[in-house]
Amino acid sequence: SANAAAEVKYARDKWGHTLGFAGNYGSDSGGTTAQRWEVRGQSDYKFTDRAYWFGAGRYEDDRFSTYDFQSSLATGLGYKLIDEERTKLWVQGGPGYRYAEYRATGESEDGLIFRGDLGFEHQLTDTTKIVDRFLIETGSDNTYIQNDLGLEVTIKGSLGLRVGYQVRHNTDVTAGLEKTDTLTTLGLIYELK
Repeated sequence: SANAAAEVKYARDKWGHTLGFAGNYGSDSGGTTAQRWEVRGQSDYKFTDRAYWFGAGRYEDDRFSTYDFQSSLATGLGYKLIDEERTKLWVQGGPGYRYAEYRATGESEDGLIFRGDLGFEHQLTDTTKIVDRFLIETGSDNTYIQNDLGLEVTIKGSLGLRVGYQVRHNTDVTAGLEKTDTLTTLGLIYELK
């Protein structure tokens, strides 16, 4: 199996922008067992040191999912509940729009959703950090939930090691497919500033 992820952040004055990519591929002697990639982005504008507006988008293509792809756009408000040097906790939410196509039939579904995010970071030691990110997109057709939990350990300078556990869940799936997928990863991280 192979996993890769990249994230680019840019901040200037009251604006912040994030663009991320993640991919997962797996195979065994029987053939391909996993093939998924995702692109996501967010822009935000700070009203105060803690409160901000955000606009976010996400596109996911998963060969082993009920959906050929899922895409969403959302906007709303966010607030940093804890914003200290060692601990950060933030929440954001608002209305959005989701569009998806079923893999088996090619039919599409779309509609209004509520998107909510919760993020947490805590520096356990000078070299060890725990991070968690929770996302929910819920509408009348489907509720999508994703949680990414990770432990990051700095090896030297910008190089580190990350152990991650991801849970992804769709409430509306084709018969015979699992509603919940899990992924455990171990990999290197490299941070440029």
